[in-house]
Amino acid sequence: MQQKIVLIGGPGTGKTTVLNELKSLGFSCMEEVSREVTLKAQKEGIDQLFLTQPLLFSEKLLEGRIQQFVDAHKSEQKHVFFDRGIPDVYAYMDFFKTDYPENFKEKGKKYNYTKLFIFPPWKNIYISDNERYETFEQSQEIDTFLRNAYEEIGYSLIEVPFGSIKDRTNFILNHLDLKV
Repeated sequence: MQQKIVLIGGPGTGKTTVLNELKSLGFSCMEEVSREVTLKAQKEGIDQLFLTQPLLFSEKLLEGRIQQFVDAHKSEQKHVFFDRGIPDVYAYMDFFKTDYPENFKEKGKKYNYTKLFIFPPWKNIYISDNERYETFEQSQEIDTFLRNAYEEIGYSLIEVPFGSIKDRTNFILNHLDLKV
């Protein structure tokens, strides 16, 4: 059976860096969808889709994350790592106090992941950039909303300790009994 492993956490917690390390080790990895959605909107003349049309942005994220799940399921890879999962979409909507259709949560329950690793907020590595609008303090708040969204639908979260990229990657691989 294929294992679908999700890396979650607020912005700037090191998820993407560890995902890139896993990719360099030969693992199948699904990259964060929000950057792609943001960059596509910018090319279409919408500078901050995330801020100006949050529901449309979230709908595009939901579509992208479901497509990643489906693509992974069709693959023959034994382990697929995801940079964020489907429930992240409505966790962020909850954080921003934005209404959304009930099917967001239904889809979060429908598509099941095998394991979830959460990256806690870490001020020493946090940086903002053109696609990351949140402050470190907001990243801390988002962490709470993410934890609640996943735990509410029955997931157990495995917290990734602070450390080097290699240490964090090895923590995940050791927890999954994977060797490289």
